[in-house]
Amino acid sequence: MDGFWSILAQSIGLILSWDPALMEIVGLSLRVTVTAVILACLIGLPLGALVGAFRFPGRPVVNVMLNALMGLPPVVVGLCVYLMLSASGPLGILGLLYTPTAMIIAQTILVTPIIAALTRQVVEDLQGEYADQFASLGVGPVDRIGALLWDARYSLMTVALAGFGRAVAEVGAVMIVGGNINHVTRVMTTTIALETSKGNLQLALALGVVLLGLAIVLNAAVMSLRASAVRAAYA
Repeated sequence: MDGFWSILAQSIGLILSWDPALMEIVGLSLRVTVTAVILACLIGLPLGALVGAFRFPGRPVVNVMLNALMGLPPVVVGLCVYLMLSASGPLGILGLLYTPTAMIIAQTILVTPIIAALTRQVVEDLQGEYADQFASLGVGPVDRIGALLWDARYSLMTVALAGFGRAVAEVGAVMIVGGNINHVTRVMTTTIALETSKGNLQLALALGVVLLGLAIVLNAAVMSLRASAVRAAYA
């Protein structure tokens, strides 16, 4: 028991002292994850809004696919991206394997279906409320999607935060395509796995505390956004 508290105290010390190695890993993790979530939102928000706002042939199939892809196994995504970016793959000439860019690609693929599926549900609910008004005003497709996305902005911020939470905790795909290379592609989750196996529990636990802190901040942000959305609805 004393050993646990000693390791915890050393871990907290690493965080409070802004240990350079720790901050480098945290910084890379956040850069990769934030970039992936932004790209996923650029793809997933319009896609989800399009599926949620309009009826078209094959729409039920698209809905099923989006919902199914929310549960994509990270290691499968990592393997597919690895094969695409490897020297013998179609994109091997770009030399992206074992770089932060490869990790961003993998995380974007994982998060985009989540963003799209959740956006579809939010927009579909709003479309049911506004369908008559859109029809009476003759609102075009582009303006309709823009209006729905704007009106759902608080809920969609929550969607983006959910995507961030999924991406920042991911380990399998980024381990495969990033290689967990020190000072290059070593992020929080892969470092925790590596350092635990090496017995360097202080750094592993410090990163675990940071991840837990991020989870708490994300949940607080989600609750705050939901409260803001409720206040805006009744304003």
